[in-house]
Amino acid sequence: MTNIALLGFGTVGKGIYEILKDKEVYLKEKYGFDYKIVAISDFAFGNVYNPNGLDMELMMEEALAGKKFSKDVVDMDNVTLIKECNADLMCELTYTDLSTGGPAIDHCKAALSSGKHVVTSNKGPAALYYPEMKKLADENGVTFMIEGTVCAGTPIINLTDGPLAGCEISKIRGILNGTTNYMLSEMEKGMAYDEVLKVAQELGYAEADPTGDVEGHDARGKVTILANIVMGAGIKIADVSCEGITKITLEDIAKAKEQNARWKLIGSVEKKDGKVIGSVAPEMVDMSHPLAGVMGATNALTFTTDLLGDVTIVGPGAGKIETGFSILTDILAIHRNKKCC
Repeated sequence: MTNIALLGFGTVGKGIYEILKDKEVYLKEKYGFDYKIVAISDFAFGNVYNPNGLDMELMMEEALAGKKFSKDVVDMDNVTLIKECNADLMCELTYTDLSTGGPAIDHCKAALSSGKHVVTSNKGPAALYYPEMKKLADENGVTFMIEGTVCAGTPIINLTDGPLAGCEISKIRGILNGTTNYMLSEMEKGMAYDEVLKVAQELGYAEADPTGDVEGHDARGKVTILANIVMGAGIKIADVSCEGITKITLEDIAKAKEQNARWKLIGSVEKKDGKVIGSVAPEMVDMSHPLAGVMGATNALTFTTDLLGDVTIVGPGAGKIETGFSILTDILAIHRNKKCC
């Protein structure tokens, strides 16, 4: 039995619970995996803990109604709850801060230092403090799992650890932000930047403050993660050059079309002369390249390898169930490795 704590019960928190509930029988029969959610912390709904398992149907009902939790409420702050609860692993699903990593960094440190595995879709700790988190996990005999930080449920880190194991990866290039890819796709249809940004906000692809997406900061964090995890670079976000799509005009779109190309915001990690270089910038991608055909709010990455040449993977980069799936894959990896009950 795996005891789980959820830090954050927003879109992704609800998504992983829905998956675990819907697949409960399948996961037990297929993988021998059984679970209880014993703790939840959420700034809107409150902190709850029951060592024997929470009444998740009630928690879900109250959260969907926008109500505070009414059962098993505890007077503990997040860090105290993490340290004192009987969870085997913590899912850190709070909002991302790529400047400081907070509050997620404190949550991750508390969990790892108290012998709990951490699974997260939060880019902050992964992009800013991965070496520190990995060291802390190793010292305490647990794991720090971050598949969901790059392309939601599309397997990127797992791909390099699994199917591409044995290949030397010299370059990774791709579309790491679905919002900007959607916007560039719509601009090809004749919509100006300001107009398509408004539509993206109305559809929920872009936030009210879209800076993180359109200026390339989201992709920059993901490039940093890839550089450090896949290529062992040890670089910081500030080392990754970054330019967004705010200067792309309809004239630029037309020019690319004339050259049989298409604008994409490309995140890149490349080994050059013994160094790992990371960058984010708009590029005209030739229509013959697989990345050129990736439209809408979709992510894609091309890995350049020594044994297979170029390998491209395409899939969703966001979404409740999609990101929830990334959390599930990491939980199952921990379970299969016999590092958890």
